[in-house]
Amino acid sequence: MKPAGLLARTAAMPGVAYLLAGLFVAFSVLDRSFMSVPNLLNIGTQSSTLLLLALPMTLIIMSEGLDLSMGAVLGLAGVVLAMRLASGSAVVTALVSAVAVGATFGIANGLLIVALGIPPFVTTLGMLYIAQGIALVVTDGRSIVGIGDALPALYATRWLGLPFSIAVAAMAYAAFHLVLYRTRFGVYVFAIGGNRESLVLAGVRAPLYHVGIYAVGGVMAGLAALLFTARTNAGHPTAAIGMEFDAIAAVIVGGTSFERGNGWLPGTLLGVLTVGVLKNGLNVMEVQNALQVASIGLLVIVALLIDSIRGRG
Repeated sequence: MKPAGLLARTAAMPGVAYLLAGLFVAFSVLDRSFMSVPNLLNIGTQSSTLLLLALPMTLIIMSEGLDLSMGAVLGLAGVVLAMRLASGSAVVTALVSAVAVGATFGIANGLLIVALGIPPFVTTLGMLYIAQGIALVVTDGRSIVGIGDALPALYATRWLGLPFSIAVAAMAYAAFHLVLYRTRFGVYVFAIGGNRESLVLAGVRAPLYHVGIYAVGGVMAGLAALLFTARTNAGHPTAAIGMEFDAIAAVIVGGTSFERGNGWLPGTLLGVLTVGVLKNGLNVMEVQNALQVASIGLLVIVALLIDSIRGRG
């Protein structure tokens, strides 16, 4: 790459890239074990589930939408997955059931938003409570344990030298990058948020693709249940509540805007890693959980502030 091109790319990097580098330096100084290979792999493992939610959240936000139900849908899908495994079903069969649950909620979100015109915030907030309520009813508020050995054994495997969860997250990112930047569906995602009118005038069935964006979000929540359930070795009805906000934070600090279809998938990856590094570093420093939650909010503000200052420069 030419020097001028390199400088242009550097100048275009979102503020989260500088925050990520700064966090690595700071935590490395504060704790020498932070940069160890086991801990770096731990960060990757912890961030894998979040990435599976943040990737579709990027597409949803690019379409000027929002999905507050992802965490609750992930929890319900995880409960269904765990219940199927506990009853003796194969991992693939249980995963299909979890994905079906996620897809159902995703399609419902899309239809309510696109066909009925209900605002995304209201629709997905309602779906959050519905999914959470169903999960609590079917489990009686208790975790589903006794899921057998097949899923934990799969989770413990390595693919090309990488832990299973990191390999799955890497494949998911590659698939989304290909779809968003190399397919007609990706072009339509940009257009739905950026210039929907021209898409409709061109004869494209924009509402169908718009619903499809939310359906993808539901499917990915179902897939994320595989990693989430395997990691906790149980189906927890409420454990994933709040992950949707981490996903939204990762997408926003990564440079995706709520307006005009502006999104950058590599920025989402940086955002997820930044959230993962921040949480891991604070855990290593034994910072209490309440302050960790506050730190995510501070991260969003600082990243956007950096972008704002650089944009005026």
